[in-house]
Amino acid sequence: MTDRREFLAAGLAGASLLALPAFATAKPRSKPKPMKILVMGGTGFLGPHFVEAARKAGHTLTLFNRGKTNPDRFSGEDYSDVEQLHGDRKTDMKALEGERRWDAVLDTSAYLPADVTRSTQLLGARVGQYLLVSTISVYAKTDTPNQDETAPLAQLADPNVTQITGETYGGLKALCERAAEKEMPGKVTVVRPGLIVGPGDTTDRFTYWPARADRGGEILAPGSAQDPTQFIDVRDLAAFLLLCLERRTLGTYNADAPAGKLSMGEVLSACQQVAGELKAPASTLTWVPAAFLEAHKVGPWQDMPAWIPAQGEYAGFGRISSAKAQAAGLSYRPLRETARDTLLYWRALPAERRAKPKAGLSAAREAEVLAAWHAQAKSGA
Repeated sequence: MTDRREFLAAGLAGASLLALPAFATAKPRSKPKPMKILVMGGTGFLGPHFVEAARKAGHTLTLFNRGKTNPDRFSGEDYSDVEQLHGDRKTDMKALEGERRWDAVLDTSAYLPADVTRSTQLLGARVGQYLLVSTISVYAKTDTPNQDETAPLAQLADPNVTQITGETYGGLKALCERAAEKEMPGKVTVVRPGLIVGPGDTTDRFTYWPARADRGGEILAPGSAQDPTQFIDVRDLAAFLLLCLERRTLGTYNADAPAGKLSMGEVLSACQQVAGELKAPASTLTWVPAAFLEAHKVGPWQDMPAWIPAQGEYAGFGRISSAKAQAAGLSYRPLRETARDTLLYWRALPAERRAKPKAGLSAAREAEVLAAWHAQAKSGA
């Protein structure tokens, strides 16, 4: 069984309407007042979706980053309205010095508390709101269903550690939250997403499932169809972040699917359906119990993405409460839309990239485990 540290490490190795139609709750809203928004980062996975949503809403964007990740993402005449400032939040923030003011900052790239302290001390007097993108990995435990934002946070044995590992990731993010609150009291919003999925995700975690359905044939499905899972479509997360800025919503929010409302069976079924609609070969699901998978060294999360048996120290997996965020306006698109758009994104990647997925079982390994499962069933063991 994967322990919590391995689970977080696997997450780091990789770092619409998501939900079911039953809780698809997007609502039209009035046109917001145009804002000047500074984005720390902005060219990775989440950042571009936020930038596009903010531009569409009429806001003015300034991006501050090193210019190394997807440097051409917002280049060209079509993005002449997006200001891009280059520097390094650790060593060179001269581009942000001076008297310029922004209505809000969105920080998508903070992993060390010193980085947050540096940026909030520099910008705190010149911005009205600081929104820090954190993670549900800040919680000390995941053994209790329906944990909300008041649950105890992870504590680091050495709060001065700067090495980001599966063991320190959550604790460092918790310290980032604390640093922001310390420097900008009364101006901070903290959003803690779960697994972020959708088009543009380079970790291949959720993507494994629609891509697997696209190959057709017998699919190794982990555990049972009723096992809970939880994730958020990157576009729904971006929309919620923007809403928090437009409404100047302060406080801390878990941004994830509704607790316990999404099952692996529903996810894999949606992936099969959209793959079929896109002319993929037919597929079937073979559900293999967690104990058998563990005995055959098939690990949750990295080998079977978005799945962990909800028991023991993971008894709360798939059931982090996002009720507070939903009350603040978090809404979801249908699961099928997430699966379909993710599959289309995957199909558009170069063949050499798709030949080396970063998560999930290889075809040969999956066939090997399925053969072992069928052999056991045939023997009656």
